[in-house]
Amino acid sequence: MKNVMDTLRERGFIKQTVYEEELYEKLGQESVPFYIGFDPTADSLHVGHFMQLIAMKHMQDAGHRPIILIGGGTGMIGDPSGRTDMRSMMTRETVEYHVECFKKQMARFIRFDGENGAIVVNNADWLLNLNYVDFLRDVGVYFSVNKMLTAECYRSRMEKGLTFLEFNYMLMQAYDFLVLNRRYGCLLQLGGDDQWSNILAGADLIRRKERKAAFAMTFTLLTTSEGKKMGKTQKGAVWLDENKTSPYEFYQYWRNTADADVEKCLKLLTFLPLEEIARLTQYRDERINAAKEVLAYELTKMVHGEEKADAARSEAHAAFGGEGEMPERRVPSDTKTVLQALLAAGLCKSNGEARRLIEQGGVSINGEKVTDANAPLPASPFTLFKGKKVRLQVIVE
Repeated sequence: MKNVMDTLRERGFIKQTVYEEELYEKLGQESVPFYIGFDPTADSLHVGHFMQLIAMKHMQDAGHRPIILIGGGTGMIGDPSGRTDMRSMMTRETVEYHVECFKKQMARFIRFDGENGAIVVNNADWLLNLNYVDFLRDVGVYFSVNKMLTAECYRSRMEKGLTFLEFNYMLMQAYDFLVLNRRYGCLLQLGGDDQWSNILAGADLIRRKERKAAFAMTFTLLTTSEGKKMGKTQKGAVWLDENKTSPYEFYQYWRNTADADVEKCLKLLTFLPLEEIARLTQYRDERINAAKEVLAYELTKMVHGEEKADAARSEAHAAFGGEGEMPERRVPSDTKTVLQALLAAGLCKSNGEARRLIEQGGVSINGEKVTDANAPLPASPFTLFKGKKVRLQVIVE
């Protein structure tokens, strides 16, 4: 069987690793238990978690056992990575409810039975009753404060104030890896590259304390060609829960992927063969729309099932006049609001006309009705509707 590291590298996942040659050899010769952590800060996973789920499936299909770690304990602290504020703490009951929601969504991607069936663990089981003095003696002795403060996740918080509560996050995440190594033989932690410092700390703790092999691997973050994180719309995050983001909205989000990002998204988020992806993305003109439809359909089917994916595609075809291909309009970079977009795209001749059209319910963006003329625009590109028949793909230059 092909080594899963080759698969992940070919599709653009791998960002950083340690002890790479040793890890490659292990993944090619034996079943390697690995884990990915998820903080239960909401009752649904979102597009930001998508790559972790896909990577987990690649690993499981290659014969390796997934351990899904729910951060019921660390989630009560909040990871400072990538934040300038402190996360609010959650009750244990809230965390447990979120865990159950996650399990249902993950079951669409990961097998929980049979050989290499995934297991779900909650770090609240060992963190909430931890003896503080024992923890300091058992784990804290291996950490240098000077080294920790050089980590990006802490440096970004220093200006506004890093609480001691958050400062403990790295130690707790490293301790998670140690516990999973002892209980389940877990050898590898995977995660987004913004987690590199925390993931590396866990592998280092096991190697120093247990004198055993442990590995870390991070994935490239899901961003646009402009470097912006994917998964945000005018309404906020793109959720996997259909009650938060409908299957049609989910489909349309991916259907509106920028031309430059289609190939990357197909490689990272679908299981289509690379040869087929190369064929779909060989063009850089209007024919790239066919690849966008494939991307939108494949992801919607994966998350919501074939029936709802078919319905979303049919609804989009009806809205877009049959084939889903739209005329394209480029507008200046200072176009910030829906009203300005209507004028810049040539759909209205005056501010008054644009306001009346919006007030009468005649304007939609990405399938969502617009009610505020001064509403900010979503990430470019987006689909702008005037009435039922006029629609444009708008690109803010």
